[in-house]
Amino acid sequence: MTDSRPSGVAALMTPADTIHLSRAPFRFLVTPTRRRPQDESIHPHSEHRLTEETPMSRIVQWSITVALAGFLFGFDTAVISGADQPIQALWGLSDLQHGLLIMSMALWGTVIGAIGGNWPTDRLGRRATLLLIGMLYLVSAIGSALATDPYWFSLFRLLGGIGVGISSVAAPTYISEIAPAKHRGTLVALYQFNVVFGILMAFISNYVVGGLFETNAWRWMLGIEIVPALLYTLLISRVPRSPRWLILHRGDTQGAREVLLRLDPAADVDAQIAEIQAAEDSEERAHAGFFSGRYRLPILLAFLIAFFNQLSGINFIIYYAPRVLEAAELGANTALLSTAGIGLVNLVFTMLGMALIDRLGRRTLLYIGSAGYLVSLVLISRAFFSGELGGLDVPLLLGLFIAAHAMSQGAIIWVFISEVFPNHVRARGQSFGSSVHWVCAALIALLMPWVLGTFSGGPVFAFFAVMMALQLVFVMFLMPETKGVSLEELQKRLVREPQGKREASSAAPQRA
Repeated sequence: MTDSRPSGVAALMTPADTIHLSRAPFRFLVTPTRRRPQDESIHPHSEHRLTEETPMSRIVQWSITVALAGFLFGFDTAVISGADQPIQALWGLSDLQHGLLIMSMALWGTVIGAIGGNWPTDRLGRRATLLLIGMLYLVSAIGSALATDPYWFSLFRLLGGIGVGISSVAAPTYISEIAPAKHRGTLVALYQFNVVFGILMAFISNYVVGGLFETNAWRWMLGIEIVPALLYTLLISRVPRSPRWLILHRGDTQGAREVLLRLDPAADVDAQIAEIQAAEDSEERAHAGFFSGRYRLPILLAFLIAFFNQLSGINFIIYYAPRVLEAAELGANTALLSTAGIGLVNLVFTMLGMALIDRLGRRTLLYIGSAGYLVSLVLISRAFFSGELGGLDVPLLLGLFIAAHAMSQGAIIWVFISEVFPNHVRARGQSFGSSVHWVCAALIALLMPWVLGTFSGGPVFAFFAVMMALQLVFVMFLMPETKGVSLEELQKRLVREPQGKREASSAAPQRA
């Protein structure tokens, strides 16, 4: 028999804390509510509640601070697009050398960070790992801007990439562990919002800096990342440690109790701690390795969502946007300006995805996104095959592609991966999904200079269109809906029980 009580952090919410996130993703940032006076007298900790800062506003503040790691992720990922061709010309690199040492080195660092990101996230803790990320970004920005040859440059880009990889593990993991189930999609998606905001700011920064400096502009483009990296590093120290991590990895129930009381002084903290420990006891009884049959479905889901995210061609567009637009017979300056437009579309439709993710659900958004992918990619491929270039058709279709990605895959991926794994292996599962994502991204960055030098845009965009048709099949037949379901309940639905057979109703993924 299933316990009907709210589970996890969702149980910390009171009616007065309810925020209508489905109407606007940021409404709760500017209209915090206070509890009713009659509620304040029913709990011994009520004296802590006479404040304008509500428990939900604390969760939001902490989530935004942690999600700033996503801003650095996006900025670091996209800023290289402005330095792409100047660096290749400066150091006389072949297409293969340029792809390996300049364009893909940060991504290989990201792969390393994603693969090993679960270790510091579990051993050091979510907060300590997020602080480490800030320092890696800072060192990378300074070193990349001052590099004197491609080898030093690639080393510092590698360090920044490691920071990106670890952030894609630690930040979504932390936010998912403090977020109420009904708002988890929007709060975790703050990370992706910051990613695309960072991408937009990198494109704008590159455009402005490129106009201000005639020589060595690329050094200023890369070096300006020092400012947000330093700011993030200072802010992250104010975030408390994850209460789930304190319980599961340190056995510090008193520390967890203090954090939970900060989340909501009126919560039945002892009951929440007992529930988290009960879920962990179930995992310990199973004695299952990560790649055992117990986690087969979550692993498959994480692999496919990450694989299709990159095989959409999104990072190909972000990294090589100026080169693609010049191939579409736009001038160099127009191409750089168009990339800023792409970043703006990315930001606006990510906000739309955030507003809809907890209302329509993950599967519905991915259905919509898959349709947008297919239309835009097929038409862009047709334009290159037919030679109908030089106008606004390709930039507008790229805008449609970015919009489809931002409101679907972009908003969903980090939310979905953080949801499908149990507490016991969440960091490991997030690391696995992130690793798949970044291995695919690194391969694309490594191979694309050669691909663009060998093929026209027609076959390239046609390939990505085929991949998106396969993604549609995945959504139709395998992807479960996770909207509004507690992490503990998702564990029951998606993880194979260690003994006996589960009931048919709990064995199959629940779809909306």
